Amino acid sequence: MSPVALTIAGSDPSGGAGIQADLKTFHQFEVYGMSVLTVVTVQNSVSVTDVLPLEASIVERQLEAVIEDIPPDAAKVGALGSAAIIEVVGSWVDRLPIPVVVDPVMISTHGQALMPESATQAFLDYLLPFAYLVTPNLHEASLLAGIEVDSLATMEEAAKRIADHGCRNVLVKGGHLTSEPVDLLWTDGEVRTFRSERHNTPHTHGTGCTFSAAITALLAHQLTLTQAVEQAKSFISEAIRTAPGLGRGNGPVNHHAPAKLEPATAT
Repeated sequence: MSPVALTIAGSDPSGGAGIQADLKTFHQFEVYGMSVLTVVTVQNSVSVTDVLPLEASIVERQLEAVIEDIPPDAAKVGALGSAAIIEVVGSWVDRLPIPVVVDPVMISTHGQALMPESATQAFLDYLLPFAYLVTPNLHEASLLAGIEVDSLATMEEAAKRIADHGCRNVLVKGGHLTSEPVDLLWTDGEVRTFRSERHNTPHTHGTGCTFSAAITALLAHQLTLTQAVEQAKSFISEAIRTAPGLGRGNGPVNHHAPAKLEPATAT
């Protein structure tokens, strides 16, 4: 049977990010994908013009429906949109006996806020303590850690501060560093870095969603966290390099990039 992964996230009607990107990525890694919708957006490759969170009760009913019928092997949390939704999702994440990857989607590629600042404390209190892995970019790491994150040293400090809220592992994504792109994984007090070539392209919409979804899919295959991050990093790098050039603005990455699913190995 195929592994099962669940995405709890917002919708991107242009297909580059959100639950659409997550489900495409799950499919590439031979994982059966389920989704719980939290936020409806009005967006394309050029702009985001509206962000509409659902009622928290509707989010909870979706969670009840899918989890009681088809228990997932791993889950990913993306854009949540409100403090009420964060509290509901956090209560479910706390009870799920599976690895849950939390991608703190606070702002879109276009610069549009996807979570109000007033919800940040709820995120820290009700969701972060129960995450297996949290995957902030530099901007999100700065907001969560309360420091400016613009170097490898500050990425490590931010990861430690974020981990102090109770999450087990932190992956700070450094794609926007002025130097070479490097991601930093903090786990159990140890640090590991993952480097990649920089690809000069405007088509990076949904990069964070796709990367975290790939990690989730690989965790559903029971890979270790380091193995999952390594293989997901290779996938997202190739997805950026081969972006199809769709749209008039910041287009999507290539969700058809080859996913090299290496078997789990002992560590």
